Amino acid sequence: MSAAVTMLARAEAYLAERRRLGFALNRSGSLTLAFARFADANGHDGPLTAAIVLRWAKEEAKYADPFTWAKRVDVLRPFARHLADDEPGTRFPEGSPFGRSHRRLPPHIYTPAEVDALVAAARALPTGFGAGRATLPTLLALLAATGLRISEALRLRCSDLDAAPTQLTIRHSKFKRTRMVPMHPTASVALRAYMRKRARLGPVSPAAPLFLDERSGEALRYDAVRRAWLRLTADLRILPRGGHRFIRIHDLRHTFICRRLMIWQAEGADIDNAMLALSTYVGHLSLADTYWYLQAVPELMALAGDRFESFGLTTEARHG
Repeated sequence: MSAAVTMLARAEAYLAERRRLGFALNRSGSLTLAFARFADANGHDGPLTAAIVLRWAKEEAKYADPFTWAKRVDVLRPFARHLADDEPGTRFPEGSPFGRSHRRLPPHIYTPAEVDALVAAARALPTGFGAGRATLPTLLALLAATGLRISEALRLRCSDLDAAPTQLTIRHSKFKRTRMVPMHPTASVALRAYMRKRARLGPVSPAAPLFLDERSGEALRYDAVRRAWLRLTADLRILPRGGHRFIRIHDLRHTFICRRLMIWQAEGADIDNAMLALSTYVGHLSLADTYWYLQAVPELMALAGDRFESFGLTTEARHG
């Protein structure tokens, strides 16, 4: 790479080209730019080297674990391939210097009492939090009742809620797909009550955000929700039971999926057909992503084991 061209300029050109092709590159784009600024600030010129990649991965996340470093290295692989097309001297770390960069840790599955406690605490949150005493409990309850991703919920517009309201339209989801999400009657009642309060916060036009920041009247942002979430979970002191160090908003989605599977397992439902319906409902691209929960959550494995044992006993009785 020519010394006259900074790493940042190359990164910006690469990201612009990829985005023209339709790639969002939100987090990976931010990390690629962060690496480029790090390389330029540390006097790196010439082709990309493995040394500068490894140095950035560790020094800019020195309190993280090797898994985080491995993910940071992986983010730069496409950028490195792009640079190699123009600069044969480009070098990238070989193999997996920090170990695996992909893992799926078991989620924290909330008990009904924990979900109730979170919603109740959200109603009592100090008014200084933009998520608000009307908006935040409704948002958290909706996530628990439908398994929506937090990003999907925050992108909802008033027109995405039907007039009843009995279902939501989820547009431009994680995989740029649209799906219909029917709601339980209790969720419909809660949303109807919220919409009466919502009318006092700002215009209820079709294009208006469904969830508003109660301080500014603008669309509710994730950073405001996260700040409120950290306050709630610190106050409630819910201990994580999954593989993560902290309980997460996303675990409400995992809880919805697992609870539904537990109910079906206990009822003796046709799991294969049920899984297909559930996978579509929650917006999984692959059915394997839904089946993963059967392996990841001990309660589900126990139910599956009990069901298999019953099947075995029944079969033995028939042929005994």
